[in-house]
Amino acid sequence: MFGGNKIQELETENQRLATDLINLSAWAEKYKIMDAVQIQTANNELQTQQSELHNSIMSMQTELATIKASILETNDLVLLQEIGIYEFKHRLADATAYKEALSKLKDNIKTLAKQDSAITSSAQWSIGNDARAGAKMAKDISKLMLRAYNQEAENILRTLKPYSLDAAKQRLDKARDTIVKLGAVLQISISAKFHTQRLYELELTADYLVRQEQEKQLIREERERQREEEKAAKEFAAEKARLEKERQHYLSAISKLSNDPNDPQRTELEQKLHDIEASIQGVEEREANIRAGYVYVISNRGSFGEHVVKVGLTRRLEPMDRVRELGDASVPFQFDVHALIFSNDAVSLETTLHQKLESKRVNLVNQRREFFYATPTEVREILEEMGGEYLLEFTELSEAIEWYESGGHNRLAELGLTNTNS
Repeated sequence: MFGGNKIQELETENQRLATDLINLSAWAEKYKIMDAVQIQTANNELQTQQSELHNSIMSMQTELATIKASILETNDLVLLQEIGIYEFKHRLADATAYKEALSKLKDNIKTLAKQDSAITSSAQWSIGNDARAGAKMAKDISKLMLRAYNQEAENILRTLKPYSLDAAKQRLDKARDTIVKLGAVLQISISAKFHTQRLYELELTADYLVRQEQEKQLIREERERQREEEKAAKEFAAEKARLEKERQHYLSAISKLSNDPNDPQRTELEQKLHDIEASIQGVEEREANIRAGYVYVISNRGSFGEHVVKVGLTRRLEPMDRVRELGDASVPFQFDVHALIFSNDAVSLETTLHQKLESKRVNLVNQRREFFYATPTEVREILEEMGGEYLLEFTELSEAIEWYESGGHNRLAELGLTNTNS
């Protein structure tokens, strides 16, 4: 950056002079060649040079600070780290409402520009005593500057990220200030009303982008929920079809036997038939009760570390099918299962666990993300407090077999990366 190298050069020179001063004094003292007056004179000269260099360094540092202050911070990483949770500037119902508001605003902006209300020019000029020519010149320059301002505004809009809204508004303020400086002679400036409208446009656009992404996320999650429900429905149908086939098989077998109620073979087949009919009834009850299902507690040390668990719910007949799907190509390792808890009101059980782990949520923005900064042991302790019936089977150990077989922390060390999972 401008000024940085110059300051470094001056500081290096300052250090060199200080070293020369020390060496000269030591040399003179050792060989007694210079008298006290000569030494003092040399010292004074060196100190004067040092003082001048020090003043130059201070001046350059002040200039550098001024330059830095005039530069807008646009580093995406810095802006992302500073924003926290996005706060809407203007609350509207949905993305469609924002789109309509933006459309109306753009019409207002165009109207202001057409009515010559976007830019002001109060100076009266004449060219060769021709006031009309002077007025035309001022108007042409005003249009040119308005075009430059609008071009900058459009560029800012095209690259706008919600987290960089404040920086974007500062850029637009700076563009307006530049117009004022360049048009100082003709007293040309972007009107306050027009500038306010374009700042409002930035705010609405940022809000729209956030709301649009939120709605897309909701749609994705709703589709995922529907796919999960469809898979559960297919499983219920397939299981009922299988059980009904077995039921018909036993009915057919029983019909071929004698009607003697004491026939041991008949008694055995009727008991099996009763069990199958009970199973069919159980599947139908599961299908009808949308709150029934399995609450799972799983972790993935290789993907998220040893202090993160996921607590979710599935209505699938075989809950491990859902766990295996979660460990697909989107994560590098399979999940470890710590608990699969069946409940006729799994929805309430999951909600209670989420509430007790609320302060440990990983994603504070999207509440539908079910990851928490907690260990399996912490979840077990919560379940113990809620009642022993939830702890028929619970495994605290995170086996992370694929993680360990892949070398785990040793591979991170080999690659020179920080081990956050050990």
